[in-house]
Amino acid sequence: MNIAVVGLSHRTAPVEVREKLSISENDIEGAFNALKLNQQIVEVSILSTCNRLEIYSFVRDSEQGIKELKNFLSSHSGLDNAHLEPHLFSYKHSEAIRHVMRVAGGLDSLVLGEGQILLQVKKMVRLGQENHSMGPILNRLLTQAVSTGKRVRSETNLGTGAVSISSAAVELAQLKIGQAQGKDELVSLSSERISVVGAGRMSRLLIQHLSSKGCADLTLLNRTLERAESLASDFTELNIKCKQLDQLDDCLQNSSLVFTSTASDKPIIDASRISSLNIKGKLRLIDIGVPRNISDDVGSIIGIDSHDVDDLQEVVSRNQEARQLIAQEAENLITEEVTTFLQWWASLEAVPTINLLRSNLESIRKEELQKALSRMGPDFSARERKVVEALSKGIINKILHTPVTNLRAPQQSAQRKIALEVISSLFELDSTDSK
Repeated sequence: MNIAVVGLSHRTAPVEVREKLSISENDIEGAFNALKLNQQIVEVSILSTCNRLEIYSFVRDSEQGIKELKNFLSSHSGLDNAHLEPHLFSYKHSEAIRHVMRVAGGLDSLVLGEGQILLQVKKMVRLGQENHSMGPILNRLLTQAVSTGKRVRSETNLGTGAVSISSAAVELAQLKIGQAQGKDELVSLSSERISVVGAGRMSRLLIQHLSSKGCADLTLLNRTLERAESLASDFTELNIKCKQLDQLDDCLQNSSLVFTSTASDKPIIDASRISSLNIKGKLRLIDIGVPRNISDDVGSIIGIDSHDVDDLQEVVSRNQEARQLIAQEAENLITEEVTTFLQWWASLEAVPTINLLRSNLESIRKEELQKALSRMGPDFSARERKVVEALSKGIINKILHTPVTNLRAPQQSAQRKIALEVISSLFELDSTDSK
């Protein structure tokens, strides 16, 4: 049995492939149920974000388990293996462990050090637990990954000043508007007519960054007006006009800059919609939704400048080089955490012997206790019997404490193997006894 991860990310697949594999919260239960039915998969959890879909698993056989996970992704996405395989990565054991630690620490993110990924890893743990798909191995691994992400943010400067996907989207708008004005710099957005479509977490971050970049008023659209108004109420310094999504056409006609981030699994803006409108002047669309909210064909319309989440790399690259030196400190911390987990994993080798030893001594304890109690006669009270039984259990626990602690302690595999063989021989432990 081994730990394995299979998935794809912004590093390996374009957005048009990633959106086919995205698993919404509405579909996550069905995905878990399908994976749990597979005989190769013992434990499993799913990480689905705009930039990645990764399946973490504890499998019976590494190669066969990875093959089954790839087959699931092919079935889920509707892409055959020949088209999907070039975009997938797979890691086993120590590489898989290091990968999840790096992901939680923000070291594998599009925006190096971004903090939102840690919330997404926490969500992955919660969903795995709620769907009863995780056992002791993944619970230990993913819980440690969360604590590792926290360590990276508290013990290094990687998270200091790190931008998010939302802030990168705002910077992309500033950069493109500046370039249109013949400037190679980030310009103010104070003169733009701005709309944000969607009222979720990403939109909240968008509005925060728009406010800091000169935006004084904007239009916020959402399927339900109440949620838009609730979000707007948190930004009293801005003049936010809230509208329902059915007013999107009016919004497109009267805006110069539109950000989209909705949970829709299909585009809500396409070429036919744009063409039917009377749009005057330049319209810039920036889509940070996955699956995408804006169709590919929109970019072919004259006067429309359309960007998706993959275009954020242009902005990210401007800031990445300075952060690489800081990232090395975080990588060293990741190495420590991987070593800690691998030591715990190695200690599991001792569990069968420990269980046999405990079972062996427990059988002796019960047998000898019964002999002693039978000699005490009927005058021996129930309270006295409990005291004697507790005494015998305490003696066994004291005897076992030191050898069990030493067997679980970090040590070379060869040393642990010798110790296990000695204990098995001395106590004549037989694995068939535990069956």
